[in-house]
Amino acid sequence: MKPLFTDAPSPTARYLACAIVSFLFISVDHEHRQLAALRSAMALAVYPLQYLASLPVVLMDSVARNFATRGSLLLDNEQLKSENFRLKARSLRFEALESENGRLRQLLDSSAERGNRSVVADLLAVDANPAAHQIVIDKGSRHHIYIGQPIADAHGILGQVVQVAPFSSTALLISDARHAMAVQVNRTGLRAIAVGAGSVTELFLSFVPTNADVQVGDLIVSSGLDNRFPAGYPVGLVTSVSLSPGDPFARIAVKPSAQIGSSHEVLLIWPQLLRPAAPTGTP
Repeated sequence: MKPLFTDAPSPTARYLACAIVSFLFISVDHEHRQLAALRSAMALAVYPLQYLASLPVVLMDSVARNFATRGSLLLDNEQLKSENFRLKARSLRFEALESENGRLRQLLDSSAERGNRSVVADLLAVDANPAAHQIVIDKGSRHHIYIGQPIADAHGILGQVVQVAPFSSTALLISDARHAMAVQVNRTGLRAIAVGAGSVTELFLSFVPTNADVQVGDLIVSSGLDNRFPAGYPVGLVTSVSLSPGDPFARIAVKPSAQIGSSHEVLLIWPQLLRPAAPTGTP
């Protein structure tokens, strides 16, 4: 049997038919709003497809934002850590400066109370030889430093200058076994010689009779009788008094008042009534 239609409508005819139908739908919807319900139903039916189609883009955008936010937070965290570190370092520096200012104030006050001229010097070096208790300071002959000049810290006598260069000096500490100085017991006025024991924590009083009135806790001060150290500066506290049978002298140990092992600044003193002693190297 022969088909009734041998040819399908041409593409142009189809296009025109679709355009006409679309125009009719638009006109009817615009004039009468008859297709609003249909359009709403179609939009509702198509929404899941639209959502699924846009989901990959939304997810990719969300992941990208999360990575960007995390990277920004990490960067901010590193910057805050660096800033916190700098602030802590600055705070420590301020604390160190405050502590240093306090030490300098104590040094100057300790000398001013006794009416002696003085100048503060910084510690440059410590003798590496454990048997030689010597330090190098940053004041020398250009600053009118002289051999035999006493040095102290805020707590007591530290030692004396034994070598002088133009811009630095070497001082022998009272703890050195070669050092000796004239002292007295502050409570009784008993005179003695304080000798270094080779330890920063101990001195000995020499030539003190066994019947002398010396007690543990007595304050030992400089007597000024050696024409080198000014009188009245703390030297140490008596920590023990030992008597040996047959020995005419007592063995008296003294803990230095000065912070020999930890001082960073020293006070160079010009005693009021003393003249520079002749260069002798050590006392």
